[in-house]
Amino acid sequence: MFSRVLVANRGEIAVRVIRGLHELEIEAVAVFSDPDRDAPHVRLADHALPLDGVRSQDTYLHVPKLLEAARAAGAGAVHPGYGFLSEDAEFAAAVEAAGLTWIGPPPGAIRAMGDKVAARERMAAAGVPVVPGWHGEVEVPDLAPVRAAAAEIGFPLLVKASAGGGGKGMRRVAGEDGLAAAIESARSEAEKSFGDGRVFLERDLTPARHVEVQVFADHHGRTVSLGERECSIQRRHQKIIEESPSPAVDDALRVRMGEAAVRAAEAVGYRNAGTIEFLLDAAGRFYFLEMNTRLQVEHPVTACVTGFDLVQAQLRVAAGELLPFPDPLPAPRGHAIECRIYAEDPERGFLPGSGRIQIYREPAGPGVRVDSGVRQGSEVGVHYDPLLAKLIVWAETRAAALRRMDCALGEFVLLGVPHNLSFLRRVIRHPEFRAGHLHTRFLDEHALASPPAPPPAVLAAALALTVRPPRPTGPAPRTPNPWVDGGTFRL
Repeated sequence: MFSRVLVANRGEIAVRVIRGLHELEIEAVAVFSDPDRDAPHVRLADHALPLDGVRSQDTYLHVPKLLEAARAAGAGAVHPGYGFLSEDAEFAAAVEAAGLTWIGPPPGAIRAMGDKVAARERMAAAGVPVVPGWHGEVEVPDLAPVRAAAAEIGFPLLVKASAGGGGKGMRRVAGEDGLAAAIESARSEAEKSFGDGRVFLERDLTPARHVEVQVFADHHGRTVSLGERECSIQRRHQKIIEESPSPAVDDALRVRMGEAAVRAAEAVGYRNAGTIEFLLDAAGRFYFLEMNTRLQVEHPVTACVTGFDLVQAQLRVAAGELLPFPDPLPAPRGHAIECRIYAEDPERGFLPGSGRIQIYREPAGPGVRVDSGVRQGSEVGVHYDPLLAKLIVWAETRAAALRRMDCALGEFVLLGVPHNLSFLRRVIRHPEFRAGHLHTRFLDEHALASPPAPPPAVLAAALALTVRPPRPTGPAPRTPNPWVDGGTFRL
């Protein structure tokens, strides 16, 4: 096992990895940009090195700086977290070329799954069902072959970036009239985001569920599925609420999806943690979407229902150990839900916000966990992803987990930046969500929105309310959280 590991990331995932390292008595090395000089992950680490800069390109995406930090700190391995360079095959290869251990999949597996078109072909060859589509060359202005393929696939369809992810380079097309504009827009965004403007067409199966399967593989020939996660609640093609197990997956379907996910991972010689994403239709048919060759944001819900520490498993596998999971694997126990807390305004199209967090109070209690990358007084800037924290709950049943999440969201106090707490609570409370009737266009279909946040003038009053006076004798009604109960401020 390594004695010192560089964490090439920031925010809540850097904090999570550092805690996993400490539990295995491994020293953690943090890196930080100028705005993150006083961030929680920097304070928590055993060693911290500056990356000298503000923009991601000059800091967390700057490979030479990261490698030099690892060398200077005497680290023996690099954990990339998620986002940034976690799925960059060239970075993984550079880490290995520097004589360090890459805590992730082989660079070849990252490359194989990074190209969505090539990945679809590999999956089809491995017997994994793929969404019907077309991936020929797009020649502008002659779109005749594309139009012919679109007519065969049928509308609505999706134009997707071959090198894409996170909803970037993706456009939904309702009819032939919008095809040319969608291709041009998707190609332009893909070129800017990934340096690769290639796109392909895929049938739009909505309404369908987004269900993903957690896979893990070691260097000794064992690959396993750790069950599925329901990730259908999305905005701008990005997840905001995840749960495990999926309310739509029974034992038989879980086995079939797990076997397909294992075949997908083995087809590219996969190692370490990864996720196979599927679309699941109302008839129980599932189709391969893509593979995320890293640890997922939503991995805690799988950890909750399996009892396995996935970060520590990553470290053990990277060190050459066997997978630390029993054989046979146990069935999932209970139900877990995760809500992503973002600095964004749901009333303004989920526009990211910035500012200083003036009041921050995390919920607590049995079955409640918060993975956070901020604290009271933290500055939230515009240079990085607006994810602030993840609220995770576990209970014996889905109904109990929903009640627990509702209460936990009601206890969460976050003032000073725009946030989505009220919005998340409205989603959790929606009758169709509680019934488990989910799909990727759920938010659009139900036109869910959050009331505007209270004006800054009431911050002092809010602070007073967060300091509870001595409890009077006898029963007393619960004091509502003024920032999320009903979505309005109450004095």
